[in-house]
Amino acid sequence: MWNKNIEVFMGCDKEFKQAQTILYGAPFDSTTSYRPGTRFGSGAIRRESYGIETYSPYQDGDLEDTHVMDLGDLELCFGDTNKALDEITSCAQQILKEGKRPFLLGGEHLVTLGAVRAVARNYPDIRIIHFDAHADLREEYLGVSLSHACVLRRCHDLVGDGKIFQFGIRSGDREEFRWAKDHVKMQKFSFDGLEEVLKEIKGKPVYFTVDLDVLDPSAFPGTGTPEPGGVSFEELRKAVTLVCKEAEIVGCDVNELSPHYDESGISTAAACKIVREMLIALEKK
Repeated sequence: MWNKNIEVFMGCDKEFKQAQTILYGAPFDSTTSYRPGTRFGSGAIRRESYGIETYSPYQDGDLEDTHVMDLGDLELCFGDTNKALDEITSCAQQILKEGKRPFLLGGEHLVTLGAVRAVARNYPDIRIIHFDAHADLREEYLGVSLSHACVLRRCHDLVGDGKIFQFGIRSGDREEFRWAKDHVKMQKFSFDGLEEVLKEIKGKPVYFTVDLDVLDPSAFPGTGTPEPGGVSFEELRKAVTLVCKEAEIVGCDVNELSPHYDESGISTAAACKIVREMLIALEKK
């Protein structure tokens, strides 16, 4: 009569042996530089997922037919950034060891580094596709090199030049944009050139990281660092679907939802739909 109260993203309740993609959450925001709150993002995405359907009319696909397991949130230390990253890396490494794809729900964007560390160990020739409003290419922020403002710079430390492809970028300091010209491939303001990049990296293992503040704040106000001038929900939906269908995704994440900055719930609903579309597209791939 009574069942255990285990909260998972809708439709993502397969057994581990059956699953191809493993969802796990990283409720961490200790390096947030402006407004904190992304630690509540992964939990909100799970809870509010039941407000939308498992079926996607965009793709004629259903989460009920996918092979996805939701492990729930990691219990992370808020006083020690290195320890939190190590725990994220360890979880991703265990998922990869079993031949499955890790899908991380943040959390602030620094959590991506933990997952990329694990993926890069398994796939040394990894490429990274990065959707974001912010370049995140600082060498350090306020004297700290492990910050959500530095996460893609730290990922570059792992993968090297020419292997990071950024889209939607519209914010950063001058030095970040200067540095980017020689070390990464950046498309400012839009997803222009995405199809060409996917052709260029065809057959290469790809880590895909989506910072939801790539969306315009009019569509996604629930984030700690809103940046006007972003893409529309429909532009993002089409772009994430394209990447998940065409690229060889070996790991991915969605991050930077701060649900309490949008009491309407629209931002959380948008996050849920992006996660749904990515999971269904990955299954079709």
